[in-house]
Amino acid sequence: RSGLAISAAMAQQGVPYRYAASSPGEAFDCSGLTAYAWGQAGVGLPHQSRAQFASVPHVSQADAQPGDLLFYYSPISHVGIYLGGGQLVHAPTTGSFVNVAAVNWSKVTGVGRPG
Repeated sequence: RSGLAISAAMAQQGVPYRYAASSPGEAFDCSGLTAYAWGQAGVGLPHQSRAQFASVPHVSQADAQPGDLLFYYSPISHVGIYLGGGQLVHAPTTGSFVNVAAVNWSKVTGVGRPG
């Protein structure tokens, strides 16, 4: 299922960030993107990063696999989908777009595995 979630998220590259949005081809916020992508793989997630963290099993950073959710900051306020190789796809912030970026492991506070 992780491959389906990754494909769904990657297909939204270039879509603008908008707070509280989860509209394919129109706009996403970070948790809207992850909820949409995993929803395409048949896994329901709430639309809020802290709620997503609370709803999935956790694994260590060392065990992170493609498709896992990477949660940032304390308290948690950002989430993206790990692609492997130190990369993630996410909807970063106002004024930006869904994109692939390097993982900043020093700011990752949790890793979750949906599905």
